[in-house]
Amino acid sequence: MKRVMSAALAAAMLGLPAHADVKIGFVTTLTTPAAVIGNDMKNAVDLAMEHLGGMAGDTKLEVIYGDDGFAPETGKQATDKLVKQDNVDFVAGYIWSHVLLASRKSVLDADKILISANAGPSQMAGQLCDKNFFSTSWQNDQTPMAMGEVLNKAGVKSLYIMAPNYAAGKDMTAGVERTFKGEIKGKDLTKWGADAQLDFSAELAKAKASGAEGIFVFYPGAAGGAFIKQYDQAGLKDTLPLYSVFTVDALSLPKLQAADFKAVLGSKTTQEWDPTLDNEANKKFVADFKAKYGTYPSYYAAQSYDAIMLIASAVKAVGGDMSDKDKLRAAIKAADFSSVRGKFKFGTNNMPIEDFFLREVVTDADGTWTTKVIDTVYTDHVDPYAAECKMN
Repeated sequence: MKRVMSAALAAAMLGLPAHADVKIGFVTTLTTPAAVIGNDMKNAVDLAMEHLGGMAGDTKLEVIYGDDGFAPETGKQATDKLVKQDNVDFVAGYIWSHVLLASRKSVLDADKILISANAGPSQMAGQLCDKNFFSTSWQNDQTPMAMGEVLNKAGVKSLYIMAPNYAAGKDMTAGVERTFKGEIKGKDLTKWGADAQLDFSAELAKAKASGAEGIFVFYPGAAGGAFIKQYDQAGLKDTLPLYSVFTVDALSLPKLQAADFKAVLGSKTTQEWDPTLDNEANKKFVADFKAKYGTYPSYYAAQSYDAIMLIASAVKAVGGDMSDKDKLRAAIKAADFSSVRGKFKFGTNNMPIEDFFLREVVTDADGTWTTKVIDTVYTDHVDPYAAECKMN
């Protein structure tokens, strides 16, 4: 205690502010089968901290993890602990829209900064936007909106839609329906949560019988792998081409390759990031992630890495002083960091204004299944709910 008081006194005598370490709470799924996503996000956060040397300028950063258990109630409890007991300065992370929606007030009512590294519920981009809420991902509708444009360009006239029945699933279907100009032959919203439906045989049979020219799906995590396996076994690649968002990724592809489910090769997906994006920050991130963890990073990882780099840039800009919230918010909004996406800027509702790409599943030079960008669908895209945001 004497050493701490002496350091503070010495800093005061020198005219320098004496700041405690800045704490970052990071909520993600670290248990249940959905932990495959959460662990990838955690790996990216750990890598970001390694790249920063644990520092933002002269200020030490500390990350405290919270496990949401893939459930809104558990996520809120983890968030409450970070805010009330750990007294973190930032709360970041959040895979799931329903978990973020359940946890938001715990952070915002405490006047803490909340940063989503994945979930993008429409409510929080629009009517529930807040000056203390930022995102390093996207609003849920945007990625499937880009896929709708891809389908139109490809001349697809009819579509069958499948997604889980929760907030993000509903946003994803709304997004593709917002832009797709053809006919929706059918739509299934399947059970989600800890006991999520993983047998899609009945829905695939319906999709095949519908006569649709393509199938659009959103199934993150373990459900995505289960869907692709059954899609492959049903032999639908040639009769019902697959178009997906958040289903075929760096987490599912190694397992799909190990099982030799070749139906996924050549399938199309849309995203705001890809491991092949040609900028220095992304090259370093992808190379170091692969060297450290032995796999390609997912977009969940990329967005989490950006979240930590964004926080570090803001903490450095304010010299570690968390007391002036207006100054801190302005530093975050400036987004003065090297994003793995290249350029990065926020819109009026603190959601990113960003490009969206068409990606194809391919085999890289080492024989590993991955993705590559084959087209740019949107440039500097603004989410459709920004106009509803009246920032408080």
